[in-house]
Amino acid sequence: MKDAVILLSGGMDSGVLLAWAKTRYNVIHALTFDYGSKHSKKEIAMATALAGRYGAIFKQIELPFINTLFSSSLLTSGPEVPEGSYKEKDMLSTVVSFRNGIMLSIAIGYAENLHIDEVLIASHKGDHPVYPDTKEAFIHAMSKTAKEGTYTGVKVLAPFGSLDKKDIADKGRALNFDFTMTWTCYKGLELHCGKCAACLERKYALGYDKGLDPTRYMK
Repeated sequence: MKDAVILLSGGMDSGVLLAWAKTRYNVIHALTFDYGSKHSKKEIAMATALAGRYGAIFKQIELPFINTLFSSSLLTSGPEVPEGSYKEKDMLSTVVSFRNGIMLSIAIGYAENLHIDEVLIASHKGDHPVYPDTKEAFIHAMSKTAKEGTYTGVKVLAPFGSLDKKDIADKGRALNFDFTMTWTCYKGLELHCGKCAACLERKYALGYDKGLDPTRYMK
């Protein structure tokens, strides 16, 4: 089996991807990024625990420039995170410009340095169009760029590209994945707020209305 580099945010999508990759790769290098988001402490704690659970080599990478150069309600330097679904116009405030492009570029360089030729990201078809750096065309373009720009021909793969978030939840359950080891809420409070767009999608994916979601939300 090959080795792989994975972008591990600590969220449910990348967590399930790590569990999926565990049986398909020999050594997994999990990279998590602290870019100054309001929920970074929660996500990083989850990513650290997940890497330990699945035996991945864990690296935390600091990207402080994002919080100082970019504007987004996800960042500690930005306004309040809006509530409601992704259909609301003000969800554009949660965009962090070219975030996945920046992180993938680092992961590609890291992979080439270790002679690893596959980088995994948990992008999926349910990712909302408000985030252009999650689209299938973007992933393909980044993979082509990586292949052309590395001696080792690094590839960027999105194994869940044909799935939506509910499909990923179902795949996680089939893998006996513990969703309580993941963080989704944009606000980074003690518990998931249950009201931001990220929480609403988590509830839908995990079957909150059917009593299947193990997440603790604020009352």
